[in-house]
Amino acid sequence: MPSTSLRGRRVLITSGPTREYLDPVRFLTNASSGAMGFALAAAARAAGARVSVVSGPTALRAPRGVEVVRVTAALEMRREVLRRVRAADLIIGAAAVCDWRLVRVARHKIKRGPGRVSMNLTPNPDIIKAAASRRRPGQVFIGFALETRAKEANARAKLKRKGLDLVAANGPSCLASGRARLTLVGRTGDVRLPEMPKARAARAILAEATRLLELRD
Repeated sequence: MPSTSLRGRRVLITSGPTREYLDPVRFLTNASSGAMGFALAAAARAAGARVSVVSGPTALRAPRGVEVVRVTAALEMRREVLRRVRAADLIIGAAAVCDWRLVRVARHKIKRGPGRVSMNLTPNPDIIKAAASRRRPGQVFIGFALETRAKEANARAKLKRKGLDLVAANGPSCLASGRARLTLVGRTGDVRLPEMPKARAARAILAEATRLLELRD
């Protein structure tokens, strides 16, 4: 693996799941642990970068030397990312953001009854797409695509639709796991990585990110 130096660079990472509350005690979420985002943050810090992580709820300990901004819902994550995106050189959207939120959150716990309960959902904004739309010269944007089928094809579509430089495509087996099997989908080709610990996968992603940053210098 090529050496990775991010000395003097500013790196912004989203990490973990988001939660969308139904009522004061229940919420929609997913199985993301935040391990990939924190692995990326640790690797970027070790490579000399100044790192900020906007993290959804996680039980993991944050890496040393990394600024962590704690959020819960997708709209909170979007706000904090857009506040910081112009100052960053490398932006990585590793968070597993809930695609939908409740149109109206119940003020009190929804009590169980004999009938069915329906939920009115509205789409959450696409955070990495919104961030990339504010691109300034020299920045690199990387996203993740968690897919259950047509992994590379869907990642390639996201690369174009969201205006990204690289998409790390993975499957649901990566959620809440210490290992990852990724395909790095770029504008000029794909790199298929074997299954490996997330710490090593993070270094592989950052090696490619460093190459892309150097092409923009």
